[in-house]
Amino acid sequence: MDQVSSTGRTVHITVTNAYDLKGFKGDTPVTFVRAEFNQAVLGDSSKITVSPEGTAKYNFTSGIELSPDGGITLDDLAHKPLFLTVTEVLPKEKKQKDEKTLTLGQAVVDLLPLLEGEDSFETTVPLHPVQGSPLETPSPGSKDKEFRNQAECIKKRIVWDLESRCYLDPSAVASFQKRIADCRLWPVEITRVPLVTVPKGKSGKLEKTDDENQLSFHGVAYVNMVPLLYPGVKRIRGAFHVHPYLDSTVFEKTKCLFSLFRDTGHHLAHNNKAGGLNSPLSKPVSKNLKEEKAVKDKEIEGRARPGDLQAPSIKSQSSDTPLEGETPLSHNIEGQQYLEAGTYIVLEIQLDKALVPKRMPEELARRVKEMIPPRPPLTRRTGGAQKAVSDYHTQIKSISRAILDEYHQMFGKQVIKVGSDVDSETLEEQKCQLNYELNCSGKYFAFKEQLKHAVVKIVREKYLKTTAFESQEELQTFISELYVFLVDQMHVALNQSMPDDMQGTASTIHTSSEQLRLFAFEAEVNENFEMAAVYYEERLVREPQNLDHWLDYGAFCLLTEDITKAQECFRKALSLNESHIHSLLLCGVLAVLLENHEQAEIFFEDATCLEPSSVIAWTLLGLFYEIQNNDIRMEMAFHEAFKQLQARTLQTKLKSAGTIENTDEGVKIEHSFGPWGAVQDSATAMKSEGLTGIKLRSSHTLSPHLPAELQPQPQGPSTVLSSLDEFIEESSKAHSESQEPMMTLQPLEPSLAQKSSNVLLKELTAKKETSKCQDSSAVLHSTPYASPQPPATVFMETIRFLMKVNAVQFVHRVLAHELLCPQGGPSCEYYLVLAQTHLLKKDFAKTEEYLQQAAQMDYLNPNVWGVKGHLYFLSGDHAEAKACYERTISFVVDASEMHFIFLRLGHIYLEEKEYEKAKRTYMQACKRSPSCLTWLGLGIACYRLEELTEAEDALSEANALNNYNAEVWAYLALVCLKVGRQLEAEQAYKYTIKLKLKDEALLTEIHTVQEMVGFGDPSF
Repeated sequence: MDQVSSTGRTVHITVTNAYDLKGFKGDTPVTFVRAEFNQAVLGDSSKITVSPEGTAKYNFTSGIELSPDGGITLDDLAHKPLFLTVTEVLPKEKKQKDEKTLTLGQAVVDLLPLLEGEDSFETTVPLHPVQGSPLETPSPGSKDKEFRNQAECIKKRIVWDLESRCYLDPSAVASFQKRIADCRLWPVEITRVPLVTVPKGKSGKLEKTDDENQLSFHGVAYVNMVPLLYPGVKRIRGAFHVHPYLDSTVFEKTKCLFSLFRDTGHHLAHNNKAGGLNSPLSKPVSKNLKEEKAVKDKEIEGRARPGDLQAPSIKSQSSDTPLEGETPLSHNIEGQQYLEAGTYIVLEIQLDKALVPKRMPEELARRVKEMIPPRPPLTRRTGGAQKAVSDYHTQIKSISRAILDEYHQMFGKQVIKVGSDVDSETLEEQKCQLNYELNCSGKYFAFKEQLKHAVVKIVREKYLKTTAFESQEELQTFISELYVFLVDQMHVALNQSMPDDMQGTASTIHTSSEQLRLFAFEAEVNENFEMAAVYYEERLVREPQNLDHWLDYGAFCLLTEDITKAQECFRKALSLNESHIHSLLLCGVLAVLLENHEQAEIFFEDATCLEPSSVIAWTLLGLFYEIQNNDIRMEMAFHEAFKQLQARTLQTKLKSAGTIENTDEGVKIEHSFGPWGAVQDSATAMKSEGLTGIKLRSSHTLSPHLPAELQPQPQGPSTVLSSLDEFIEESSKAHSESQEPMMTLQPLEPSLAQKSSNVLLKELTAKKETSKCQDSSAVLHSTPYASPQPPATVFMETIRFLMKVNAVQFVHRVLAHELLCPQGGPSCEYYLVLAQTHLLKKDFAKTEEYLQQAAQMDYLNPNVWGVKGHLYFLSGDHAEAKACYERTISFVVDASEMHFIFLRLGHIYLEEKEYEKAKRTYMQACKRSPSCLTWLGLGIACYRLEELTEAEDALSEANALNNYNAEVWAYLALVCLKVGRQLEAEQAYKYTIKLKLKDEALLTEIHTVQEMVGFGDPSF
């Protein structure tokens, strides 16, 4: 490599061999190679005779001098090819002074690898024969001619074999980005110029035409360049409508003042008249330009006049420099025909490296791990309260076996003689003898020491007593409580050690995790947040590795506005599964609420990388960019969300119609192309035709370490993004407007009113074991309103997600987008969500206003009437609430929260002493989603109807599900008082007082019944 100057460098090109050459005058012609670059001849090789095998060894070297101060630059290497022309030297004839030559063909070499960091490279390129050359392949058959005639002549379309490439240095990249940000739409102009042939006998001279510099059929397409500023996007491709060129319209949309065709018209005409062998418009070169360029312009649809010999030209305008003498166009009659014909242009712009780099999924995953390291499951402790009690049971069983062995040694023979007929006096005497023997032998002291360690562990682990007591009274109180517990646990252990035939079966009810979720939701709706937290925490204690429990608890903390604890819950869920999309999104939402925007962006981006088809993830990412005032990225995220929603809707529609087909075979996958796009196929086809090839070796003196802007980057499918053009927008809009909502109606169960109460109660109690272990959340939402229809917009789908997790702070921002969205706007669901958000704030006036709007848009929506009922119930207007609830349950389709509608309607019936209606209502609630409150309501209704047996059964079910409800104990006390069971009545009353019943009227009623029956209160 030779350095030309302190700033210039030299690229050396060496042509080594040519293969499969043939000449005009035989198979061993004399040939030479000429190298051309930038319309300048670099040199000719020596004349080489081709071997009989068709090989010519040239070993010819030429060079290109680069100079940044002028002459050939790096930009020239990027978009200008190197031409290699093979010429045959004909033998001299008699009386011939000069040698005659004939061109065999021409090859084109792409020098782009030199700009991608290569010091040198070798390549073999095809030699394209000129017309009439012996290297031409046989002409295609009639069938191929017919196909080409239809594709290129009959169909009204024009194809440009034009690809242009440009090298951008760092300053040009910055200018390019700024230009796109300042002006989103870029004009691509199209016009017609006359195609004039050179008359015979006038070589080198061109005829002048009157309309040479006139622009006819001047049109313009507007290309949205903003997608190139999306992270990771390196290519845009789309179909763009061609509009008539009007100066005012172009300036309004693109901020460009004048057309560039005015001063380039002469140049265009010149190219159409004077195309040489090395011109890009000549046939051999135009074939190979498909392999070399990065901007492709193809397939303009439109009406072409038959017989017009006009060549279309295209120029991408990148400057708004005003031209002198240009008259503004007020009306373009010829260009108007583009609109009438629906003409469009297919254009593709591709970059070697994205303007805005995108974080790789690996980097995002690493950043998430740094913020929230995965937490391995905790090892189970060997200690703890449960272990202490278990050890106590073990020691009790061991000591009981030892005592039994001692008893058999002392009285075994006597027991065998007498059998089971042992009187009480004998047993008492044996007991005294046994105690005496144990004390005298020291075994009693040994048993006490054996049990001592287990009792100490219970005191420390179960009762958390590790310090001295402050008073003697406190000590005695604790000893009494401990004694009761130890005796109870002793009986448990002894019962476990008894034979199976002697053990009794104690019925225990185990609440499932989903039932606990329902109980927590009940407490949450009734604003008993302390009890709701107890249920949520119990779920976490049972299954600490279940991330859904952490998400539910986090959503509850969001409702109570405990943002810090909600963040801890969501991050704990994410640490359990780093790929869980909802955990990532909720961590991002909390990061935004806490104004930690850097972490929020990482969470949202990681979610879109892990699940690119997630509509919610893209929408939340767009909302985040809106908060950051990043309009371009916001537009990108929303566009991707709408695209994913449209694809999913189409797929759902196809499934519902039962016409699923393998569409992959008919879809053109853009990102499967190579770096040169579809022209890879043409290159393969040319090689298969056996074209003559030239092998060359290239070296240069450029620095082996190019700037970062020139380094090659791998291309992936994530870098492909279609541009936003009118053609695609119209088709998308037409598709979205044609979609119909899908609805599946599920009728309510038949009325239960016609059955007797006893029969119904037997049916319910017979199924109680199944219902208790049932998935209550599935039951609760088994028949939602119209199986809620798929959301029409990405914003409504995101609103549903945010409302489910109580992220109300985000909802109003999304509602604003839903209102302005073309596919959205004010709808029944829109006003319903607004009403629910204001209902949470206890803003009853606004809630009622929005519910009126929702009812006007969909009067038969059961959700509207259900929320209306909740509004009137919370505001104290129980008469209106009752009417709304009754209307809601009368619909064929259920509302989304029927559980609370039944609970509150039953409560109103009890208040108004309509006990039969209350009983029927609570029965439906018990069958759908049983809970303590549903069974309590049913028990109260049965008690008021004097159906005491059914009331006791229902209240027992309620007590089994929650034995901390004072009202349940109160009604159990009343039932026991009425049926005359004194001991149970006193026990129920004791727990009623202990749990601090707040209903003074109910407590007064209990006292009245106690005075009437004469028992029930052990205090008097």
